[in-house]
Amino acid sequence: MTAQNRAVIFVNGVLADAEAVRRQLREEDFLVAVDGGLKNIQAVGAQPKLVIGDLDSLPEGELQALRSADIALELFPREKDETDLELALEKIAAMGFAEIRVVAALGGRLDQTLANLYLLELPALENLDVRLDDGREEIFIIRDRIEIHGQPGDTVSLLALEGCSRGILTGGLRYPLKEETLCQNRSRGISNEMLGDAAVVQVRSGPLLCIHTRRGSAAPG
Repeated sequence: MTAQNRAVIFVNGVLADAEAVRRQLREEDFLVAVDGGLKNIQAVGAQPKLVIGDLDSLPEGELQALRSADIALELFPREKDETDLELALEKIAAMGFAEIRVVAALGGRLDQTLANLYLLELPALENLDVRLDDGREEIFIIRDRIEIHGQPGDTVSLLALEGCSRGILTGGLRYPLKEETLCQNRSRGISNEMLGDAAVVQVRSGPLLCIHTRRGSAAPG
């Protein structure tokens, strides 16, 4: 594994845009299926290098096929304190990947979606580039400064995660923030708009959740 390699984790949620995800994959990506996320990897025409979880969503025939294909399996009991995605994130972080993408972690059950968002705050991920990305939206945490790449008209929403986030400065957005504060109980950071192919957001204190919705992808297809 080199520093350039990236892990892409597929979970058993809604795959909003399989073609968009397929375009984003790189040949050298380390692909991981979390339990029933195997079907989402297969939907983009790929095979995992690792399957992890309690695997209660997979039929026995599928398990046998994975073993025959010499794909690594890491099994956990069904009754446990962590979700399969949490275990996968901890595993991939421990393997040394600095860049992680999580596919199909949004939509479907609200409790699962919220839990997946909160997992971005795992201590093991604090210094890594970790994003939930379903091809239409990417969601990640900004702790200092980050550049967002997209196109004019893309929507960027910023939400405080812990009380209030202060000293927020943006560039390349239609409604600029200049050393300002966003708080959890206010909606001011919703629905900003990219003016060009890149935007910059930086924050002095308090993590921000960033939701970047790619233009033309707000509504289900």
